[in-house]
Amino acid sequence: MHSLPSHESLVAELRELRRRGLPGLRHCTRDALRAAAVAAGLCTGVDDEQSGIEELLGSAVRRLAGGHPVRDDDSCDPLARAAAHSFGLFAARRGVPGTDRRKAAAGVYGVTTERFRKSQEHDVVAELAAAVLAVAREAGAGESAAQRVGAVAESASAAAVRSPVHTPAAAGPPPRRPVRPGTRPAGAPAGRITVRVGPIEEVRDVDILVSSENTYLEMSKTFRPTVSGALRRAAALRDASGEIVDDVLSRELGVWLRTHGRTGMPVRPGTVVATSSGALAAQGVRRIHHAAIAAPAGDGGRYHVSPAVLDEAVRASFELARHESEFLSLPMSSICFPLLGTGRGGLTVETVARRLLGAVREELRRDPSWAVLLVTPEESHARALMAASSGP
Repeated sequence: MHSLPSHESLVAELRELRRRGLPGLRHCTRDALRAAAVAAGLCTGVDDEQSGIEELLGSAVRRLAGGHPVRDDDSCDPLARAAAHSFGLFAARRGVPGTDRRKAAAGVYGVTTERFRKSQEHDVVAELAAAVLAVAREAGAGESAAQRVGAVAESASAAAVRSPVHTPAAAGPPPRRPVRPGTRPAGAPAGRITVRVGPIEEVRDVDILVSSENTYLEMSKTFRPTVSGALRRAAALRDASGEIVDDVLSRELGVWLRTHGRTGMPVRPGTVVATSSGALAAQGVRRIHHAAIAAPAGDGGRYHVSPAVLDEAVRASFELARHESEFLSLPMSSICFPLLGTGRGGLTVETVARRLLGAVREELRRDPSWAVLLVTPEESHARALMAASSGP
């Protein structure tokens, strides 16, 4: 897999390209864009970089639009529309002057050109850069997967405890969704729950990892020993020295909050928001689902988690997974849950095990085409899960 440029370098080049427009690409600094296009398999170098970079930007904008063609109407994601206007990616808009492109992009948000320049344009360029990296990263991950010929390797610690839990078949024929080979955890057929011991950030070849967040959708610090902190740390993009250059998950959650007008305000407990998987794409992870389950209590140093909210979060995550599988053109069939709410949320492992298993079983009755992995770093917690699975 080709090395990828940093998010920061892409943002800098995209800002210059936005000003000059695609016809002026040859006069822009484009080392990072060329590297990304090469990594995505869209060009081989200097000779075909112009077409490769333009194709890369088109793919990135379609990714912002959920995998659909970008349309200039309210049915399309505003970020994707604004990006397409900003860079002249709509048909017959390639050579439009920069001031007119910015005016059209500002119109997507219903703001003045100046306000757009100072505010939304920063998000548009940053998100386009992230989408460029995602397109290149997924192309590279697909290449690596083909080279592995579907082989799935597990560490000894991750394989220490694995116990399948059989789930009753759903009444009537199951939904027929295309399932791509190799996406389920090793040894986990559809409709089955697998328990595994190991850190969630080391899980491989599972489409969706679920993270537990507070109701403000503020992730844990990267140094904290929490599921949220571990996934934030593992998904971040780093430079050659190991320094984080793109805090992918936190940044994308921030964009979601701003887009939905929830910055600094809580969402309803049980809400689930999806982001890309950042650097975890190299491990075969496609999406991170952020489940808002912990409500700050008292002075904010403690959290409260209602056991019932676990049912809501599981339902919401499966619903979102089905939606993304269909509308993002990401055929997904596997999902991984940690023991939500057992950390600072204060719920006992036994309580979470019963609620989580009950909610997951109910979802598999409705749609047994999914494989589910329950992961915990503690063997004693895994035993509690297995005990709960054998209960009534």
